[in-house]
Amino acid sequence: MALAGRAALRWGARLPSPCAAAAPLCRPARLPAACERRYSSRGKEKLDMSTYPVESIRNFSIIAHVDHGKSTLADRLLEITGTISKTDRNKQVLDKLQVERERGITVKAQSASLFYSHEGRDYLLNLIDTPGHVDFSYEVSRSLSACQGVILVVDANEGIQAQTVANFYLAFEAQLSIIPVINKIDLKNADPERVEKQIEKLFDIPTDECIRISAKQGTNVETVLQKVIEKIPPPQCNTADPLKALVFDSTFDHYRGVVANIALFGGEIAKGHKIVSAHTKKRYEVNEVGILTPDEQPTHKLYAGQVGYLIAGMKEVAEAQIGDTLFLYKQPVEPLPGFKSAKPMVFAGMYPMDQTEYNNLKSALERLTLNDSSVTVHRDSSLALGAGWRLGFLGLLHMEVFNQRLEQEYNMSVILTAPTVPYKAVLSSAKLIKEYGKDQITIINPAQFPDKLSVSEYLEPTVLGTIVTPHEYIGKIITLCQDRRAVQKDMLYIDENRVMLKYLFPLNEIVVDFYDALKSLSSGYASFDYEDAGYQSADLIKMDILLNGNPVEELATIIHNDKAYAAGKLLCERLKETIPRQLFEIAIQAAIGKKIIARETLKAYRKNVVAKCYGGDITRRMKLLKRQAEGKRLMRRIGNVEVPRDAFIRVLKREPDK
Repeated sequence: MALAGRAALRWGARLPSPCAAAAPLCRPARLPAACERRYSSRGKEKLDMSTYPVESIRNFSIIAHVDHGKSTLADRLLEITGTISKTDRNKQVLDKLQVERERGITVKAQSASLFYSHEGRDYLLNLIDTPGHVDFSYEVSRSLSACQGVILVVDANEGIQAQTVANFYLAFEAQLSIIPVINKIDLKNADPERVEKQIEKLFDIPTDECIRISAKQGTNVETVLQKVIEKIPPPQCNTADPLKALVFDSTFDHYRGVVANIALFGGEIAKGHKIVSAHTKKRYEVNEVGILTPDEQPTHKLYAGQVGYLIAGMKEVAEAQIGDTLFLYKQPVEPLPGFKSAKPMVFAGMYPMDQTEYNNLKSALERLTLNDSSVTVHRDSSLALGAGWRLGFLGLLHMEVFNQRLEQEYNMSVILTAPTVPYKAVLSSAKLIKEYGKDQITIINPAQFPDKLSVSEYLEPTVLGTIVTPHEYIGKIITLCQDRRAVQKDMLYIDENRVMLKYLFPLNEIVVDFYDALKSLSSGYASFDYEDAGYQSADLIKMDILLNGNPVEELATIIHNDKAYAAGKLLCERLKETIPRQLFEIAIQAAIGKKIIARETLKAYRKNVVAKCYGGDITRRMKLLKRQAEGKRLMRRIGNVEVPRDAFIRVLKREPDK
């Protein structure tokens, strides 16, 4: 037996484990979810997908505002079609990330294939559950590229919110069929008639097309599936065409390499096929194809119009570019347009807690940016914090979620600096124009801020913000917007109780705490959404922090002239609390050019030199104090202020309560 076992191992055969042999006897009644998936996928029969022609396929997404019940509706659809068994534990089945379950929000768009019979015919429904928060609208737009229709979910209690409007226009511009669904009709304060009128007024969709459901209780959910089949057209593609597959998402598996989620726009793909990436021009052999139900289910082949996953031995993170087109070797096709690259709205520096962790963090960042392609990464270094990166995010929540995923999935603790936004400068100096090769530069680091003498104007990014609020909070919200230098563009009453306001905001005014301030002013009822609105001219300045007259590069910030004094005072006060006292006095100053706008003084440690004087002449005391003052002055002139690393971290790190 020992010899046989050794021989089997030598030739690469897999020995049956004692557990596997006794599986029918010792398998527990309920395995943990991860083990159960592994256990069941080994013995799974490969599905034959050829029984679902293009006419029987429907690809659709669920879109809505945050917390309007997208994931709950997805759970019910999975149950009705028999994709998952009905249990009380089916909550957020498609939300697989730990951060999604903790926060109760969807961060990653997840797909699942459902099998459904309607009027004696079998259909394949490919469902994509999308995020609702404004920071993840890139995920929504990516998901819509693989769909022909959407289910627009609106809460019967809250009605149309800001992100509902934004998601509707994303689907409308993509010319997708839209099925309006009013959810949570079982709630005590639900008012579906009011919501139907809102949908008709804002989106021009007749009230009789709205479907009233309760996703939690399963009321009327079956009607949604029937409407999907009736109203959403099948994909326009043909199995006889050459293979053309769009990579719309990807994840990294330590053992199998890159797992790519693909939508087929033509042809078919199977294990053993030789495929080529249009982006990298590399050739691969397909190891496995399948569909997501929502777990991986291998199939013999995938055909045109279907959505599934593919494993082809891609070992490098950079090889699976989202938006890439895959085609068969020696059968090149015109690449699909792919995706418009995401435009970062917020930048922050990321540094390892310990420089010895640099390479591990680099590897973790590469793998996480494969799964979240909207993050931009640039190498950066700081005198105080060492080597690191400057990362671009779509918003503040996106930044927090990315940081949380680094900690949970890769066990990485990092220092994240305060968020900044990208500014632009129009150069007037011929020397600088020649140096940069263009007359307009983007500034994401204050150290690169050019001098006012060589610049004709500075530009700051702006966003068009949409606020939906009950009318009793309008006064407070308008005051808040004016404090943030916003310009009102529009004001529309959706119904007798709700108002939609449109404002043009400077991005740096809303990036940190605007959303929190809006929620607290409106008792949590107002909702906020924004979209990019280009750049506008602004009176920007660079504010330096000086310690005893010496500028500290890491603490320099770009700020609007009107806000400079308040920000300078706050930063000086925070530094006074964090820098340890020295034997000499430290002047902490905020300066704009040569002008000092704020100052805090950190007093020196002093020895009591007059302790030995008891009585006697006053001149003796004065002489001792004068000598001490001279010594302190000399020390201050030649002494360097060493700012400890943890003081930098406390000042640069975003304050959770700010």
